[in-house]
Amino acid sequence: MRVAHALRAREGDEFAKPGNLVEVRFVKGQSLSLTAARLLALMILTAGGDAWQPIAHKMRKADIRRGHKGNERITDMLEELHRTLFAVDDLSWRGRKATKRFSLIQSSREELEEEGAESGWIEWEFTPDARRLIRESETYAVLNRQAVLGFRSVYALRLYEMGALRIHRRQSTWRGDMTALRAALGIAPEIYSDFAQLRRKVLERAKAEIDQLAHFTVEWREIRRGRAVIEVEFQFVAKDAPDQLATVAEHERHTVGRRARREDAVESLVEAAEVALPSAPSPAPARTARPTTSSGSKPAAAAKPATNGAVHFPTGSLMYERGPFADIARQHGGGWDKDLIANAYREQMGDRLRALNGTKLVKSWTGFCQAYAARRGRP
Repeated sequence: MRVAHALRAREGDEFAKPGNLVEVRFVKGQSLSLTAARLLALMILTAGGDAWQPIAHKMRKADIRRGHKGNERITDMLEELHRTLFAVDDLSWRGRKATKRFSLIQSSREELEEEGAESGWIEWEFTPDARRLIRESETYAVLNRQAVLGFRSVYALRLYEMGALRIHRRQSTWRGDMTALRAALGIAPEIYSDFAQLRRKVLERAKAEIDQLAHFTVEWREIRRGRAVIEVEFQFVAKDAPDQLATVAEHERHTVGRRARREDAVESLVEAAEVALPSAPSPAPARTARPTTSSGSKPAAAAKPATNGAVHFPTGSLMYERGPFADIARQHGGGWDKDLIANAYREQMGDRLRALNGTKLVKSWTGFCQAYAARRGRP
């Protein structure tokens, strides 16, 4: 709470969230929507170092609305916070291990505005259980208000809070099985039952947003038993000074086009491929001979366009490939041999690879390289 007071006195965008609130689990089958999670973060920011006290806290609706003219969403968010249950490990009256379930908001008041009114306030009190959790927290996460409001995935926001809590520890990692992962991120048991879906829909999207908006980046490693993923380990790495400045600059830019800027690196590779691989062949200047395989063919089969100019995946080695695919493997492959990743990609895609080209191919290859590195770790 002293940290929260100090950060609030600076009047900046940073605020402290108690570690106990970051670690609190959702009751099975429940989770907060993105808008409700943002509202909770703003409540903690507003309460500051007084969040543990049994007093009412106040906030302007304009600070929540962010450009929305109506207040219906604020009502929905408040009601969602009231009915969502959280769980923590506790002891029973007999001293045995138990699970305690509770809500965070005890009561709230929302001013009723006349039609056309521009202002209004909400008022709320945290429950005694929430206040005790806040008061007894020995750790905290320093969050950035612009980052919290900028996330478009609730899973990215949850993972961001987990990383902010651990980034300055000696071991800045989080590891858990599938049950713990779902509880931490608030993923309902009936969705993304297949880990490949969870990786694509949750982890990869969350990583992309965090790498763009947070003061750190996130990587993960998949621990397997046979072919099944049984545990996931996240590692959070602080950004260096140039990347920190780029993140601050991104916070100042309009949210419109943020996704396009996030995917700009992939799109630039597609453009480079299209420039490097024209649809019509042209005479090439003489080049020095390259090593050949035992069969006499070149070891590097460059990505060849189809007759319509589409970019296809190379059929040979990426060692001498000058298109985007070797660059992607070098950037996202975690240091693994490019041909090793390429062979695994061809095996997984099979006949589908023949029909894949252009932007979809580049995005598919990028995602595979990232997943390969995350699954295998560092060579």
